[in-house]
Amino acid sequence: MVVAGVSHPIFARLYERFSAQLDRAGIAEHRRALTVGLSGRVIEVGAGNGRMFSHYPPEVTEVVAVEPEPRLRAAAVTAARSAPVPVTVVDGLAEALPGADGEFDAGVLALVLCTVPDQAAALGELRRVLRPGAQVRFLEHVAAPPATGLRRVQRLVDATVWPLLLGGCHTGRDTAAAITAAGFVVEDLRRFRFPETGPVGPAAPHIRGRARNPGPR
Repeated sequence: MVVAGVSHPIFARLYERFSAQLDRAGIAEHRRALTVGLSGRVIEVGAGNGRMFSHYPPEVTEVVAVEPEPRLRAAAVTAARSAPVPVTVVDGLAEALPGADGEFDAGVLALVLCTVPDQAAALGELRRVLRPGAQVRFLEHVAAPPATGLRRVQRLVDATVWPLLLGGCHTGRDTAAAITAAGFVVEDLRRFRFPETGPVGPAAPHIRGRARNPGPR
């Protein structure tokens, strides 16, 4: 959950602790579901501190994990050492991914599209580096339904303190629509609230799903 190319040392330190709490509260199960059936070479965009790494199945031959925030990238390097599959952690931007056209067999987006400065550019780059027919697996928090109280709260916090305090994160992005607009074909989409119980925060609405790269435009 980091703005590409911008260092957030305080937020990164907090996120390392917060991400572990999220996983214990149930996000780990969603991470695990995200990777089922993946194989070949995978690019993970916005790897953070490497919380996804332990969930990749043995059919994955390599994960190239892109993370621009220095502290989180260092944590990801440490996490990669104990990963069940080979993981290469690299510095890079979502809008300028390190990879040749059609190089990867799958892409993974886990709680990152809320923070990238330009969703369309990031998704366009992901489509570029994926081979035709490759899958994208995504897990993101997203905008609440229009004309709801929660959507109004999201607009308020996004325009004020939320991005400043949380490393550029925005709560009100229609990420499913952005994935479709980038040319991916969404094949599976699940909407859910996280956490399932307790107060509803601005980042409660989530999606998890699968999309396919149909090939060049």
